[in-house]
Parts: sequence; C-alpha cells; structure tokens
Amino acid sequence: MTTYISDDQAQQLAEIDLRTREAWAEYTHELRELKGRDYEEAEDQSWDRLQKTLKQLDDERQLVEGT
Repeated sequence: MTTYISDDQAQQLAEIDLRTREAWAEYTHELRELKGRDYEEAEDQSWDRLQKTLKQLDDERQLVEGT
C-alpha cells in the first residue's frame, strides 16, 4: 500500500532529519579533540545528551507520521 504525506508533513520530516544529523555532528564535535580520561568523562555525558535528543526527535517523527 502506498502512503502519501502532505507537503507540510514532508517539510516537518525533513527538519527532523536535519536536526538528527545536527545532533550527531554536535556529539562528534564535542569529543573530537579529547583523549584519554577527558574523552571518557565527556563521552558519557555527550552520549546521554545525544540519546535524549534522538528520543525526542523520534517521538516528533512518530507524531508527524501519525504512528
């Protein structure tokens, strides 16, 4: 079965995709220059932030898609 979405839904999904890519970029940027213990300490916090953001974006995606 083919599913159709409105232009508004398509725009919202594109924005969610963009924000997802930005979240991953921010995560890698935060850790890029760190090494050793500094990396280990920052990575836990950065990962938690990323996972929270990705969950929020997934929730938004489900609302837009109506699932």
